[in-house]
Order: sequence, then structure tokens, then C-alpha cells
Amino acid sequence: MFIQTEATPNPATLKFLPGRSVSPQGPIELRDPALAERSPLATRLFGVKGVSAVFFGSDFITVTKAEGEWPHLKPAILGAIMEHYMSGAPLMSDGAPVDELAESEDEFFAEEDAATVDTIKELLETRIRPAVAGDGGDITFRGYKDGTVYLVMKGSCSGCPSSTATLKHGIQNLLRHFLPQVREVEAV
Repeated sequence: MFIQTEATPNPATLKFLPGRSVSPQGPIELRDPALAERSPLATRLFGVKGVSAVFFGSDFITVTKAEGEWPHLKPAILGAIMEHYMSGAPLMSDGAPVDELAESEDEFFAEEDAATVDTIKELLETRIRPAVAGDGGDITFRGYKDGTVYLVMKGSCSGCPSSTATLKHGIQNLLRHFLPQVREVEAV
């Protein structure tokens, strides 16, 4: 098995490409080792000293470190990923749906803004999320109020030094182009 690695814009996060499906049901972000116990792969990854977060995309894994240097962490992470796939274990041991691990907070927006929110979500799905996934992250809609779009940044996007530029110059400008009523974009 050959696992490729890619740098991300976030120096604390590396992207691992195992060459096979990782989480086809949807993205999963695990920032708590206790929640990670539901995933054999996440448990192995959190077992590597210095790992602080794990994100599963459709065909990639991003690992965020709190301490240590990549040249020391990378071999242990590669070993954990390889062991997982060689074992044949499922991504989630209890078969729990991915959405149970998602944020429990509901989306918020006024009923009269439903058409605007639908367009925001469509633009996120078709133009923004695919580009962000290329960098090992994900962005999801959280809410819309008074011209401000609220987004949740995950994976390599969470805590990334360039995430503010991505939000303000990339996403905000794109949304304003299609939706003049959007004034700004904020991370939750």
C-alpha cells in the first residue's frame, strides 16, 4: 500500500491520501480523543504523541499536530493508517451514522432568507467545498443573518493562518458576486 502525503496551507496539518475511499458518507472531524474511540483509525492516529485532530474526507485524511515536528510524526502516522487498512477494520466501529458526530447546533436564518441561503449552500457545494477539500479541509454552512454568512471551518482549514484570507478574499468575494445582499463572511 502506498500512501501519498501533501502539505496544506496550514503548517500544523498534513494531508494523507491512502488511494482508497476514506469516508464516503461525508466528512468527519474528530478533535476529541474520547470521540475518536468510535473510529479504529482515529484511535490509532490519536495514539501518536502530538496528534490533536483528525479529519476524514471522502478520499483523504488530514492530521493536525499540537506538538512535534512532521519528520518525526509522519512515519508513525503513515504506520497507523497502513495498519488500519491492512486490518480491514471499518472507519466507524459502531456503525454510527456520520451525522451523529457533526455539530449538534442547528443552522440559523430567517424564513424570508431561505432563497438566499439555498443559493449560498449551492455555491458552497459546487464551487467552494471542492477547492477547500483539495487543501485537506471542509467548510460548512452554519447560518445567515443581516447580510453575514457564518461558516464552520474543518480539517486543515480550522486554525489555518490563511483561513482569514480564504474567507474574506475568496469566499466573501464569490458570494458577493452572486448575492449582492451578502455583506461579509465570518467563521464560527
